Amino acid sequence: MRDSTVAIDISARSAYVERFKRAWYRFSRSKLSLLGLLMVVSIIFIAIFAPVVTPYPEHAGAFVDFSNTMHPPSLEHPFGTDAMGRDILTRCFFAFRGALIMGIVVLAIVVPIGTAVGLFGGYFEGRWFSTIVMRVTDVFLAVPPLVLALAIAALLKPTLMNSMIAVCISWWPWYARLVYGMTVSVRNEPFVKAVELTGMNRFKIMFSEILPNHLGPILTKMTLDMGWVILTGASLSFVGLGEQPPTPSLGTMVSDGAKYLPTYWWISVFPALMIVVIILSFNLLGDGIREMLTSGE
Repeated sequence: MRDSTVAIDISARSAYVERFKRAWYRFSRSKLSLLGLLMVVSIIFIAIFAPVVTPYPEHAGAFVDFSNTMHPPSLEHPFGTDAMGRDILTRCFFAFRGALIMGIVVLAIVVPIGTAVGLFGGYFEGRWFSTIVMRVTDVFLAVPPLVLALAIAALLKPTLMNSMIAVCISWWPWYARLVYGMTVSVRNEPFVKAVELTGMNRFKIMFSEILPNHLGPILTKMTLDMGWVILTGASLSFVGLGEQPPTPSLGTMVSDGAKYLPTYWWISVFPALMIVVIILSFNLLGDGIREMLTSGE
């Protein structure tokens, strides 16, 4: 009996390993996906070890050096210095921390909420509470996320936490609508009807039978949304509704440097390029994950 159990465990483990190999093969076929993965890993590494990898870690705080203000890019300061004499490369690398925190926290909140709303709305389609919930979702979807986030953030004290709250309120409906549509399309499938006939609890049906079929699209959307959530957070910082100085923020750095354009172009151009790099890296990674989860080869 014990030998048969061990054999089953080994067989299951081998099946998982084989499945992982096939998924990795589909992902690695795209060089751009591998590039996106490398870029994301590099950004996370830099954000975590910023005090070690940056040349002037003290410049990330309340630091002033008027003898080195407005220096153009050089070997000593690859991204140049700003109006306070601070190294822009150092501040960009430290700003990765706030950007990643924004994306991770927002998605960690909105994905479960939106998924739960979409599951309930789709499974109980036609009932009064499903209709109310989805109409509320439609109202939120009618307003562009950035505009809604700006309106909410303007009512709150400008901090990173409040900017994350504003983005969360504007972002959950997209997951609710995505999961709602997928749930409606599968709730009458034979496998769902079969478990309903066994008397299984409806909540268990939704979360153990229906939800696993949605994990691929949800994961893909999360990866693609990571960059856009960070862009939205940077937009809030650009207008002064996000992280406040002296904490480095990419959006604030772009805003501060805009007044010196075009003479001292590096002050705003390099932070803006860092935003582009973050968005591009997560989009490339998202495309690879989508190919990995949807390809039948």
